[in-house]
Amino acid sequence: MKYEYWFAGIRNIPDRTKIKLKEKAGTAEAIYYIEETALRKMQLLKEQEIWKLLEAKKKEELDRNYGAMRQKGISVIPWGEKEYPGRLKEIYDPPYALYVKGKLPDNTARAAAIVGARSCTPYGEKYALEYGKKLAECGIQVISGLARGVDGIGQRGALLGGGKTFAVLGSGVDVCYPKNHMGLYLDILEQEGGILSELPPGTPPLPQHFPRRNRIISALSDIVLVMEARERSGSLITADLALEQGKDVYALPGSLDSPLSAGCNQLIQQGAGILLNPENLLEEWGIETNVLCRNTETKNEKNKKVLDKRTAI
Repeated sequence: MKYEYWFAGIRNIPDRTKIKLKEKAGTAEAIYYIEETALRKMQLLKEQEIWKLLEAKKKEELDRNYGAMRQKGISVIPWGEKEYPGRLKEIYDPPYALYVKGKLPDNTARAAAIVGARSCTPYGEKYALEYGKKLAECGIQVISGLARGVDGIGQRGALLGGGKTFAVLGSGVDVCYPKNHMGLYLDILEQEGGILSELPPGTPPLPQHFPRRNRIISALSDIVLVMEARERSGSLITADLALEQGKDVYALPGSLDSPLSAGCNQLIQQGAGILLNPENLLEEWGIETNVLCRNTETKNEKNKKVLDKRTAI
C-alpha cells in the first residue's frame, strides 16, 4: 500500500487522470516503476504532469513517510480497493484516495449530512443537536465537517444518540481544525466513527480545500440537512453538490428577519424539503417512528436495569 500512498500524494495531477492511469497500468506499484518512454506512450499525462510524476519517484523518503503515517493510525484507501466507499464511486469527480483515521462509513447503512452556519444561532444549535441525536438513535450515520457551529453540534448530537459520525476535513486527518474541537475529534474515534480527508497527512486547513471537501460530505450521504445558512455559504455549496449528485436536500425554515435563515428559506423556495421535526423526516424516509429505534430500546433497557439495582439496594 506504500505505492498507493506515494501515488495519492502527488500534487497537480487530477484525480480523474490518476484513476485512468491506474486502470491502464494496473497498480500504483507498476506506475512507480514504469519507464518514462512507456509512460509517454499511454498519452494520459500532460508534459508537466509527467515531470511531476518522475520527480516524485526520485524521493528516497517514501518508506520513512509511509511508516510515519501508519504509526499515526492513518490508512490510505485508493480507488479500486474494495474498501473504497461505493457512494464516492458514483460521483463525477471522486477523490483518487481517502486518508482515514478510524473507520469508513458503512456503505450499506443509511447516512445523512448535517451542515450549516459556523456562527449559528441558539435556534440552529437546538435543531442540529436534536436531528443529530434522533438520527443516530435510529442507526443513521451522520456525516459532516467538524466545523464550528452546526457541523460540530450535529456530530455531537450523533454521539449523544449513541451512533456513529464521520468528519470530512479540509486538512490532513492528523490536523484537527478547529483546534478547540479536539475533544469532539477524539470522541468520534472512540465511538467507532472516522476522520476522513482526500488530502495527505500534515496538510494545513487552507481556504481552497473546503469547497472541494463538501462534495465528499454530500457524496457519502443519502440526504443533506441544512440547518442554518446565509445566502452565500459553504452549506449552500454542499446543497448544490448534493442535488447534482441526485441526493435529496432538506432545510430548516427560519425567520425572514434572520440572515442565517436566508439560505435555508431560499432552498425551500427552490423545492428543498422542509425540516419540521425529526420524526416527520424519518417517516418520509420510511422509518417507523411509532416503534422505538434499536439504539433507544437498548439504552432504555440498560437504564432500567441500573434503576432496578439501585432500588434493590
